Amino acid sequence: MDKLITPGATEGEVDPPSSKSYAQRAIAAALLTNDVSSLRGMEMCDDTTAALRVIQSLGAQVSQTAPGTYIIQGGLNPQSNTLDIGESGLSTRLFTPIAALCTTPVTITGHGTILKRPMSMMLAPLRALGVRVEAQDNACLPITVQGPITGGEVEIDGSISSQFLTGLLMALPLAARDTTIKVVGLRSIPYIDMTLDTMARFGIDVDHRSYEEFYIPGGQRYTPTEMTIEGDWSAASCLLVAGATSGSVTVRNLNHASLQADVRIIEALSRAGARIEQRPGSVTVSHRELRAFEFDATDCPDLFPALAALAASCEGTSTIVGTNRLTHKESDRAAAIRSEYGRLGIAVDLAQENVMSISGGPITGGVTVDSHGDHRMAMSLAVAALRASSPVVILDAECVSKSYSDFWEDFDKLKIEN
Repeated sequence: MDKLITPGATEGEVDPPSSKSYAQRAIAAALLTNDVSSLRGMEMCDDTTAALRVIQSLGAQVSQTAPGTYIIQGGLNPQSNTLDIGESGLSTRLFTPIAALCTTPVTITGHGTILKRPMSMMLAPLRALGVRVEAQDNACLPITVQGPITGGEVEIDGSISSQFLTGLLMALPLAARDTTIKVVGLRSIPYIDMTLDTMARFGIDVDHRSYEEFYIPGGQRYTPTEMTIEGDWSAASCLLVAGATSGSVTVRNLNHASLQADVRIIEALSRAGARIEQRPGSVTVSHRELRAFEFDATDCPDLFPALAALAASCEGTSTIVGTNRLTHKESDRAAAIRSEYGRLGIAVDLAQENVMSISGGPITGGVTVDSHGDHRMAMSLAVAALRASSPVVILDAECVSKSYSDFWEDFDKLKIEN
């Protein structure tokens, strides 16, 4: 699907989808109980749907009892020797260690760009923990694991992604032995806080020393719970930027004290000079003259596309640190931002190591830009196109369904034609 964006302003209120990061963690935890859990406020996107599909393949029973409410009967009892994780990086690195709890071989596979994303960081640690692992020479999916994962001591590289650590943390409480994980170069620490928070809600204890060493007692049990999935700051970020650059937007169902990494979009908007009103459960962001800003997105790399749309509307050159985190996303996001914002007349400089510099200015219209099959790029380009001199076409715009199935409906609802 291609999407035509005509220039316009924004006004109105919208509810973002539930956090897919929290949802996938809660879905995994519910699987690992031997009882019934209730997950509320859970809206479906491609990644959340894939997680539900995976736990059913691993033995869970899932039923929907009301809009957004899912009842999950847990129990690890594989019904298939293949797990289809779709195109979800989190589900890949989360469910591979969980599948390694099983004594039968399980193959993890997917489709699209996930088949090209690196999984090498999982192989040696899993083997060190007693898992039989079969993988291709390039260490990409498909990967086959056979447990049981035994626990012990292991060191992992956390510099590329924290997602594999999340998988180990969630699987290893069910191992026979206690485990100590030493982590080198951990990034995206807020996502680990979300993992620990979810596990605690399901009755699991984990200790850590400054996020460099984690101690997981073995032989624990996940206890069933009722959990409401909070709104997604990642999805909200582009909508809030649209308010800052093109009018006014109120996003409801947001937890101001959230552990989500992308809550920091408020900090970036404040640095850029946007008008921000925070009320219990909602945020309103409105346009006023915006200035260039500096921001370190190392621990919240998913904000880069939203920050690019913000920086393109600022007077002067903004600098965003953390581009080393962007290579292995749904696209090479740094290169994609430079390419597509260049088509819109915005200069994006990547010459400095680990830094993106964006010079704000007018948006060129009458052009076609490519989402690169990346949901966050499609949303970012839509926000930028609101300020264009004439309509802009976004290719492969349907990719937003990976995280925000109703994005285009909500975007059009907020938009006021010039």
